Amino acid sequence: MTPPRESLLFNPARLGSLELKNRIAMAPMTRARATPDHIPTEIMATYYAQRASAGLIITEGTAPSKNGAGYARIPGLYNEAQVEGWRKITDAVHSRDGRIFVQIMHTGRVSHPANLEPGAEVLAPSAIKLPGEIHTDAFGMKPFPTPREMTAAEIETAIGEFVTAAKNAIRAGFDGVEIHGANGYLVEQFIRPTSNHRKDAYGGSIEGRGRFLLEVARRTGEAIGFDRVGVRLSPYGTFNDMPVYDGMAEDYVTLARELSRLGVVYLHLIDHAEKGDGPIPELVNERLHDAFRGPILSAGGYDAESGEIALRAGDAEFIAIGRPFIANPDLVDRLREGAPLTPVDYGTAYGGGEKGYLDYPVREKETACA
Repeated sequence: MTPPRESLLFNPARLGSLELKNRIAMAPMTRARATPDHIPTEIMATYYAQRASAGLIITEGTAPSKNGAGYARIPGLYNEAQVEGWRKITDAVHSRDGRIFVQIMHTGRVSHPANLEPGAEVLAPSAIKLPGEIHTDAFGMKPFPTPREMTAAEIETAIGEFVTAAKNAIRAGFDGVEIHGANGYLVEQFIRPTSNHRKDAYGGSIEGRGRFLLEVARRTGEAIGFDRVGVRLSPYGTFNDMPVYDGMAEDYVTLARELSRLGVVYLHLIDHAEKGDGPIPELVNERLHDAFRGPILSAGGYDAESGEIALRAGDAEFIAIGRPFIANPDLVDRLREGAPLTPVDYGTAYGGGEKGYLDYPVREKETACA
């Protein structure tokens, strides 16, 4: 269904100090096209520039430190080569009048030593092993190792690494950063009581378990400006062994309230119902919106029609769309025109070169060849 001509989805909108072309955000998606030492590549610049018609691009998860780069060939933002690699990407996006935030993601226990640089370790809030396996370039699929529990000093170091990565992001030309507090990575490992059994100031109640996220958000905002800092959360998401628990609603409402008090520029909420998780209950969703007084980005399998409905209902100020952007670099135009979407080839989604990355056609090329 083609959305109405006066659609909110395609209207310009302000986010902090940024004027965005529309209310569509390209959601962060790991594509594993960086080098083995986590340096962004030239083809990544082309990839993101192709999708610059989104109101806001949020990049794939990007490691703030050697310890946080737990997947093969994900990019980092902790050395000068990485900063220079990202600068080419932000320049390419800005040359097409796009806006781009980098998602800062520390993998924590979702990691393997074979994916880490020499001297790095698999660290987590508690020494609780993640079930299952992870891909390594060197050895194929390997079981997750048991992480080492972080010391208080290592927690302080990790907070500082997020802040340094955010400063590096601004030097690289990004318009802002998103702190990844979702999907079972380090920040959410602190938040969830199933992965955080600490007895110190970073464990126990949500005041302790949420301390890592709030300290990262506060210090990052103080370093680069709160109007350049967003946060992503996934209440009721179970990815990476994050089961639903009693008290979850209250915990996430508390976090939303505290992030609002800090003044971060947006809260990015993921509803994983499309992937088989239970949806965020309607009442909880309402409470999260009441608790966070700024703009909310909502992600959860949206198309043009459902995104428009969510905006008009006040369920979100921006709509984040992920997988359709993989195969449709001109997704915004296709949604606006009600045009069919190219399906994703998931066999080429992760790793590799240009195939399945840069070779998806835009609609004008398809029409010209017809």
